[in-house]
Amino acid sequence: MANYATPAFLASLKALYPANGPSTAAHPGALANPWALVAAVAFSASNVPEAVPVVFAHALEELRAEQRARGQLVLARKIREAVLQSGLLSGMPRTINSLMALNEVMPENLRESRTLRDTNKHMSEYDKRGEQLFRAMYRDTADTVQGLLDAAYPDLGWFCNTVGYGMTYGGTDVLTQVESTYAIVAALIAVDAPRQVGWHLANARHGGASLEEARAVRRIALEVAQLVGVRWKNEVPDVAEP
Repeated sequence: MANYATPAFLASLKALYPANGPSTAAHPGALANPWALVAAVAFSASNVPEAVPVVFAHALEELRAEQRARGQLVLARKIREAVLQSGLLSGMPRTINSLMALNEVMPENLRESRTLRDTNKHMSEYDKRGEQLFRAMYRDTADTVQGLLDAAYPDLGWFCNTVGYGMTYGGTDVLTQVESTYAIVAALIAVDAPRQVGWHLANARHGGASLEEARAVRRIALEVAQLVGVRWKNEVPDVAEP
């Protein structure tokens, strides 16, 4: 098996993301540099699950070197959650394989012992949460996009709103809105879905990402996917300038 996630390659990915960007500065719970989240999802969605624990271990070692104990659990939770959320787009088998591989190297004190989502929450609450998050991400285009989904198949519209945005993307507070969008973008690039890549790069901006941050996330995902052999039938959209 090729060793894609070399220390030099991972360091180059980290260097792509601008320091002290607005999407991290505005959210105290956000990763200062989400490169590892994006890279882990990109490897997972590209069907290279064995690279996910390597990405995590590399980022974890940096935190240990900085003696940031609390940040280690935050990192573990965010990577797990990002990979889980990406499974809605790249397929649950890839998510399962990636999370199982990650768990093999996960220190015991950084593992989860309980479900983070509220399994007793009524479906109507997920309906409301889904609509809230959908509108927060899509802003002025929310009604147009929801209309496209509903027209294609009403059950698709319901599924995307309630299961996608309510349960999956909005089911926990582990990721910030923009971090969820970054995970979505990374997965969509790996599966060659240019229309949705364009939508969610715009949604990253809606969530507070700067032009430079959104472009860095796109570039990180592209670098990973290209390295492991993903080929695109269509051009991957860039971030639209204001």
